[in-house]
Amino acid sequence: MGLFTRRNQQDAAATVATLDADPALAALTGDYTIDAAHSSVGFTVRHAMVTNVRGAFGDYSGALHLDGSDPTRSTATIDVKIASVDTGIADRDAHLRSDDFFAADAFPLMTFRSTGAARVGADTYRITGDLTIKDVTRPLSIDLEFNGSATDVYGNERVGFEGSAEILRSDWGLTWNAALEAGGVMVSDKVKLTFDISAVRQA
Repeated sequence: MGLFTRRNQQDAAATVATLDADPALAALTGDYTIDAAHSSVGFTVRHAMVTNVRGAFGDYSGALHLDGSDPTRSTATIDVKIASVDTGIADRDAHLRSDDFFAADAFPLMTFRSTGAARVGADTYRITGDLTIKDVTRPLSIDLEFNGSATDVYGNERVGFEGSAEILRSDWGLTWNAALEAGGVMVSDKVKLTFDISAVRQA
């Protein structure tokens, strides 16, 4: 058993080393700004134990530094304005902005600051960092798929990524809930975060 374990670890290490050294990505190295008009930052949460509610944040900004020769040197930052939360129901959005949830007046931003990155597959990456909601900062890992690069009709060089992560909202102090008569709670603790990012290379 130990021999198989060591062999698997060696194979995995060799695979990562090969991926990290891929020279085809070198041309993408540079600084990029997230294009919010062609991107989305969303979430999905179970409601009343039976269905999913989906929402998004409409106002955010962010930047990427991509190192195609050494993906571990890549970085990402994003600032999301909590007041821009949109689930399609005005009353629900107001509740999310209230002190029961995000307390948007006191804590207007949700932020992510990367602390590490790795290429884990042909077109897949894992970025780790610190997610801050309200006054709580905790680590978060996001799995991303690289969708490719292109030059748009205006001459902008773009890269695209999409990915997701799951969190427990209670870890960030978002604990409001209501019990259901048949058992269970109104809002699940688990939340799925989704990212669909188009970023423009800076001159």
